[in-house]
Amino acid sequence: MQQLEGLDFSPAIGEDRAPVWPAHISGSITHSTGRAAAIVAKKAHWRGLGMDLENILNPERAERLAGEILTAPELKRMAAGRREQLAILVTLTFSVKESLFKALYPIVQQRFYFEHAEVLEWNEAGEVKLRLLTDLSSEWRNGAELQAQFAVMDGQLLSLVSIQA
Repeated sequence: MQQLEGLDFSPAIGEDRAPVWPAHISGSITHSTGRAAAIVAKKAHWRGLGMDLENILNPERAERLAGEILTAPELKRMAAGRREQLAILVTLTFSVKESLFKALYPIVQQRFYFEHAEVLEWNEAGEVKLRLLTDLSSEWRNGAELQAQFAVMDGQLLSLVSIQA
């Protein structure tokens, strides 16, 4: 906020536990072991921003959590993939769905969960394609596709979903 508008500002925490930004600002906050980050933009440019930072799961934990985080088609694609990518894939899917929620919830004002979106594809260049599997509003309907980004560094994965104005 200091860089964007010259304001010394820390968002309040709303009743829904989401940060409360000024009406003309979209933003997201995340933290994990040893790191915290925030991103803000003017809503005139970016309607929604969602960012999530996760420690990369170990393979055993990733395997246990896969059924809770991944949809049936995601599980099928995971089973067809390389075993050594399991931990990164489950961590990525969790993180990007968290980012999606953080980006869309302020717009649609409706809660949704892991089973309401799926990762269609991703690549090692840090690009992800997501699809909604439920109607959230007249604009954000089942089948809508969004792009996301991610990066891996020091055993952590950072994902970002940004929705242009």
